[in-house]
Amino acid sequence: MSERNTGTFAQPFFGRLLTAMVTPFAADGSVDEAQVAHLANYLVDNGHDGLVVCGTTGEYSTMTDDENERVFQIVKDTVGERAKIVAGVGSNDTAHTIELAHRAEKVGVDGLLVVTPYYNKPTQPGVYAHFKTVAEATKTPVMLYDIPGRAGIPIAPETYRKLAKIENIVAVKDAKADMGAASEVMATTDLQYYSGDDGLLLPWMSIGAVGVVSVTAHVAPALFRQLIDAVVAQDLVEAQRLHLELVPIVRATMSRAPGCVAAKEILAAQGVLDRAVLRLPHVNSEPEVLEAMMADLASSAIASSVR
Repeated sequence: MSERNTGTFAQPFFGRLLTAMVTPFAADGSVDEAQVAHLANYLVDNGHDGLVVCGTTGEYSTMTDDENERVFQIVKDTVGERAKIVAGVGSNDTAHTIELAHRAEKVGVDGLLVVTPYYNKPTQPGVYAHFKTVAEATKTPVMLYDIPGRAGIPIAPETYRKLAKIENIVAVKDAKADMGAASEVMATTDLQYYSGDDGLLLPWMSIGAVGVVSVTAHVAPALFRQLIDAVVAQDLVEAQRLHLELVPIVRATMSRAPGCVAAKEILAAQGVLDRAVLRLPHVNSEPEVLEAMMADLASSAIASSVR
């Protein structure tokens, strides 16, 4: 193992509080560049030390490569001196992933989020070859994204151990919630773990994760910042209190509608975004879903922030 440390108290590569940022669209469906910059500023002003741009929540798969690169550039120019910028470049096509990675690297981002190849369902040797080929095509640090619910396959512990030997593969966003498997990896590699499940931030940090890549932190940034800081300060009582305060907010954002839909609708209700425009196949919530979402928030610690 190198000098890097996987423990919660290690210096994180990409910060501790990162949001998988939505991509604001104008009424005609085009990228709203002014709102992109506004949202990036808002998140950093409210406690974020990193942003993941054009990930799943950013609707990157409905955007052109030129649009993705432009959003990377806007966010980098806007907050790049105040926060780490991680560009979502994942695809189920290794060559296309490398093309996006090169575009992001040209912008000067701090990291690349690379998801497990989805739909194709490669073997573990194929998963290893995909990540290895992408990482070796760039010099930018890589965060692996393990989300079998979307990709159809996990990254196995033995695959992580092989990938950890590649110099610029440094971190994992884990959205499979197998803490036993993750503990094996953390005990035997220098990979830094980030929670990919908003409601499990506290348990993840308790076993060694350094932070979170969140959707819900769009709408409750202060609570997430306070929770992370409480863990780092080893104040378990305060961390538990904040964890429970976040329960209805996480439910509103992650259980009622897809994350990008809920985040945009709540941000619009908070007045942070002008509108909640989505690209197909996503559509806005039905009235009863939106009502349930707002009822969750009305019972929460951020009730006053919703109009």
